[in-house]
Amino acid sequence: MDMQSIGKLIIRVAVGGLLLFHGVDKLAHGIGSIEGMMTAQGLPKYVAFGVYVGEVLAPLLLILGWRSRWWAGVIAFNMAVAVYLVHSKSLFTLGAHGAWSLEAPMFFLLGALAIAFLGSGKYAVSSD
Repeated sequence: MDMQSIGKLIIRVAVGGLLLFHGVDKLAHGIGSIEGMMTAQGLPKYVAFGVYVGEVLAPLLLILGWRSRWWAGVIAFNMAVAVYLVHSKSLFTLGAHGAWSLEAPMFFLLGALAIAFLGSGKYAVSSD
C-alpha cells in the first residue's frame, strides 16, 4: 500500500471537497458582490466569472486527480486573489473564539500549493 499516494489523495479530497462548497454557494446565490469588487479594482466585471473556474471546476478536477498540479495552481491563484480582495484588511485579526480570520482561505491556498508541489499520487485519473 502506497501511503504517500493515500496522503496525496486525502489532501486533494480535503482541499477540493471543502472548496467546492464555496463554489456551489456561488452557483446558488450568484457572484454580484465579487463583480463589485472587480469593478472597484478597475477590472472588467466579467473577470468575476473566474471564481467559477477556481471554486467549482478546479476543485472537481483536483478531486478526480486530473492534472492536479495545474488545477492546484489555479486554486492557489484564486485564493491569493480572494485574500487580497476580501481578507487583506483582516490579515492580522482574530475572529470568533480567537480563531484567525483567514484560516479557511489560507488552508485552501497553502493546501493547493502543497498539491502543486507534491502532485496527485497514483490514486488519480492522471499522474503528474
